[in-house]
Amino acid sequence: QVQVVESGGGLVQAGGSLRLSCAASGRFFSLGHMGWYRQTPGNQREHLATITSGGVTNYGDSAKGRFAISRDSAKNTVYLQMDSLKPEDTAVYYCKISVVRVGRPTSDYWGQGTQVTVSS
Repeated sequence: QVQVVESGGGLVQAGGSLRLSCAASGRFFSLGHMGWYRQTPGNQREHLATITSGGVTNYGDSAKGRFAISRDSAKNTVYLQMDSLKPEDTAVYYCKISVVRVGRPTSDYWGQGTQVTVSS
């Protein structure tokens, strides 16, 4: 079994910063792509950022210039540093991790989500 758990969400004032963390645990060979998404009620989940196992990053338009993704492979953890937050960043933030297990196809696992609320 593989568990993916996010943390670091909360309430912050506009202009502030938050750092989200997402850790994978369980039985697996390695981790591939790791990414962050967010979703607001009635809307589709939006891609924010992805980082490959080699450290190559890709950002969605909403994240460019204010958010930064990073990973600590030794800790099986991906981070999202969010700066200059705006009220429209209020959403539930999810991470997705590609898990490689011996003898099985690579599978994507989602975390349970963490709420980020930005007050004006």
